Amino acid sequence: MKANYKPLTKAEEEIMQILWRLEKAFIKQIVDEMPEPKPHYNTVSTIVKILADKGIVGSEPLGNAHRYYPLVQKDDYSRNTMKQFVSKYFEGSYSAMFSFFAKDNDISVKELEDIVKQLKNEETKK
Repeated sequence: MKANYKPLTKAEEEIMQILWRLEKAFIKQIVDEMPEPKPHYNTVSTIVKILADKGIVGSEPLGNAHRYYPLVQKDDYSRNTMKQFVSKYFEGSYSAMFSFFAKDNDISVKELEDIVKQLKNEETKK
């Protein structure tokens, strides 16, 4: 995904979560996977078209219908979203973000140590 894409709306992201899980789906299948109260078929179809226009979703024609699939990997989207989040709220500093959560007791010292351990393991794999 491009580094400067526009963030997805809540509805767009909800549909993307379904497409990432299913990998390929028709509009009806997406609607079936959505929580109650389910949105109207046309609403989901419109949102999927917007995602396609943004270059985030692709489609393949099958008979009279189209089957949709993600053009953006979930990991890429997550990585980009986190970078934007850290940039917007923590001036680009991951240490400031971790410090914020640690101070609010949302992350314990043990969890921070586990994060450091995971980062060290990733470094040794490279």
